[in-house]
Parts: sequence; C-alpha cells; structure tokens
Amino acid sequence: MTAKTSMPAAKAAAKKAGAPAAKTTKTAPASKMAPASKTASAAPASRRKATAAKPGKAAAPAPRLLSGGNPQIPKGYGDAPVQAYLDAVPGWKREIARRLDALVERTVPGVGKAVKWNTPLYGVEEDHWFLAMHCFDRYLKVTFFRGAALDPPPAHASKMADVRYHHIHEHDPFDEARLADWIAQASRLPGERM
Repeated sequence: MTAKTSMPAAKAAAKKAGAPAAKTTKTAPASKMAPASKTASAAPASRRKATAAKPGKAAAPAPRLLSGGNPQIPKGYGDAPVQAYLDAVPGWKREIARRLDALVERTVPGVGKAVKWNTPLYGVEEDHWFLAMHCFDRYLKVTFFRGAALDPPPAHASKMADVRYHHIHEHDPFDEARLADWIAQASRLPGERM
C-alpha cells in the first residue's frame, strides 16, 4: 500500500514545488528572477541553447555536417547565412565555394542571396533563383536552374529538363571565365521560384 500512496505523494510534491515557482516568476521583479533561471531544470536549459542560435546572439553552435559534408545551416535570407554556410564547408571545397560566391558577386552586382534546404541560392528577383551550390564528398555541385538555356550548357543533366549541373572536383581547374559567362547568362534568364 505504501507503493501506491508514495507515487501520488511524489506527484503532489512535484506539483507543489512547481506551482510557487511559476507564481514567483510571474510576480517577482526582474532582479529576483535571475537566480531562478540559473537553477532551472535540464529541459529549459536545452531550450535556452536552441534560442542561442537565433540571429543576433553571440554564441551559436557549430553547424553540423550532413551526408557528403554539406553544412546544415538554418534557412535565412541575405549574405550572413551564405557566409555561415561558406565558413562551415569542409576542406578544399571551402576555398572553391568562397571563390564561386565572390565570382557571383562580381558578375551580378547586387545579387540576392539566401540559404534554403542547406543550400546557398543566388537570384536577381525576390525568391527567384538562378544558381545554387551544394557539397558532396568528392565535388562541389553548382546548379543552374535554367542551365539547358546556357550556351554551351553545363555538362551534367538533371531529371528536370531545364536544370544543368557543373561539378568541381578537388584537382579540377577553377575555370573562372567559363563560370562567369554561365553566371552572367543565367542571371538574365527567369529565375526558379522556390
């Protein structure tokens, strides 16, 4: 019988312990609330860590690398999320990704940027994208959403008729002139809405 009574007693004690704390945090002045946050349980602490990753916070957790070494970056618009992606790209691909980003900026002044689906996107109209990049184990994939219309089209076809890919492997030369030409052509075509 003590086993049956001890469980409800434990629940009642937990409710009693939680109830005054909830009332205290609602009515206590800000100076008294700070110590309560330091003694919070593990669950609220994990929520605080999740909120620390929001833009404008100082301590953001390091991005996790997904399959192929592609960084997991939260969705965001502008240069900052793209730079976070570039900072997290592993190994030799980081330099290539940075060179590609700089080439897009030089070729298309005022280009719009975003990260969606852990992929940097580039466009000239809001939410219309002409180029993306993505990391794989052995190469960096550059996606031209209207690549079939480029002259000459990039070498790698897609299941989607308009899309073409350019793969950059570790020891491939970075053909800046060819890429700049494709980027300029792609930026003048209608972007892919995403």
